[in-house]
Amino acid sequence: MADIVKMPKMSDTMTEGVMAKWHKKVGDKVKSGDVLAEVETDKATMDLESYWDGTLL
Repeated sequence: MADIVKMPKMSDTMTEGVMAKWHKKVGDKVKSGDVLAEVETDKATMDLESYWDGTLL
């Protein structure tokens, strides 16, 4: 079963963000806590971590 990775609200003031850099590619095995990408907002760049173990589709 696949789960969709949605853009999380990473702070109380965040209204939008951009996936600035992907650290994983389609087909990569990931574990919970692995950094998938960097999310850039108007104030900061933060890591987006996987919540699950699995394979990136």
